[in-house]
Amino acid sequence: MSRIEKTSEKLTRKFKTNKGLSHFYALFDAIDKFLLTPDSTTIRGSHIRDSVDVKRLMTTVMIALTPSLFFGFWNTGYQHFLSYGIQAAFWKCFGFGFLKWLPIVLVTYISGLAVEVFFAQIRKEEVAEGFFVTGMLIPMILPPEIPLWTVAVATIFATLFAKEVFGGTGYNFLNPALVARAFIFFAFPSVISGDSIWIADKADAFTGATPLADVALGNISSLPSIKDMFLGTIPGCLGETSTLAILIGAALLIVTNVASWRIILSVIIGGLAAGFTFNLIGTTPAMSIPPYYHLLMGGFMFGAVFMATDPVTSPHTNSGKLIYGLLIGILTVVIRVCNKGYAEGMMLSILLMNVFTPLIDYLSIQRNINKRVSRWNSAKSNKNSR
Repeated sequence: MSRIEKTSEKLTRKFKTNKGLSHFYALFDAIDKFLLTPDSTTIRGSHIRDSVDVKRLMTTVMIALTPSLFFGFWNTGYQHFLSYGIQAAFWKCFGFGFLKWLPIVLVTYISGLAVEVFFAQIRKEEVAEGFFVTGMLIPMILPPEIPLWTVAVATIFATLFAKEVFGGTGYNFLNPALVARAFIFFAFPSVISGDSIWIADKADAFTGATPLADVALGNISSLPSIKDMFLGTIPGCLGETSTLAILIGAALLIVTNVASWRIILSVIIGGLAAGFTFNLIGTTPAMSIPPYYHLLMGGFMFGAVFMATDPVTSPHTNSGKLIYGLLIGILTVVIRVCNKGYAEGMMLSILLMNVFTPLIDYLSIQRNINKRVSRWNSAKSNKNSR
């Protein structure tokens, strides 16, 4: 046994037996399990026994997020200096973005884990690893100019009312990170809408409009090039702008079977199908943009890869995943094109389909049962006819 493991065991005994420290055992256990491999095993129900645990799954997701995160650091700084007409060096842009992100992620983890630890202590349970990914996702889907107190309030609300009141990780039916963003959007719309919040400390004369904002206003000629939108050198949330970085993360999630390729592919197909249908109608500028533009704008690909594939809030049946993904892609484009008051669409589409996930799974399972019953009745009828 290593010295680190021995130290961990000694501290664990102290936090369990000492009356003063026992109130903080859930917090210590969360840190201990994050740094070391958990030694706990399932004791109820039927489970597949292998080397994969929740911590490894969450770690894989966090690794898959790093390309988008690192690019977001650089792009945040790049957009800032670009608004002043300054061509800054790579590391200067990267450092600026990192310093903008750091307070947001610290506030997210501190406020969210405080709720998690509180409920874990009351229930005499371990702190689930799920929030370590949620705490990383929330800052990546918010603008860099978001007030920190707003982040704290939204994180606490999402952790409490979208997760803990239903029993914690594994029992929530809504994606907590998207609930945090939705809470900010409806409670404090001024801090997450408009052109002024997508570029950190921008020059006053610089517009800072996102491609989705241009589409909503009908300024199709002002859209960035396909190359800029694919690479991500456009204003936007820290983790959502670079489709290339998101696809790198998607490849890792698919190869490791952490995320469902059926959901990702069906979201893309649904978005393209809806975009093509609107092209046939073509009565407004928003309907006339090429369908693949929707994949490159806003949080479409980030939502398809990292939000829609959440294993807790998405369907478990293969056919259900395809239906779920198709509807998310279609609804996203419909909201973008038809609702000028909300230029995005991905957040609302995923949350709506989260609500319908149990129904989708039920109908998929019932359909499979009916097909088997029909085959059995057919086979029985053929046997009797002989």
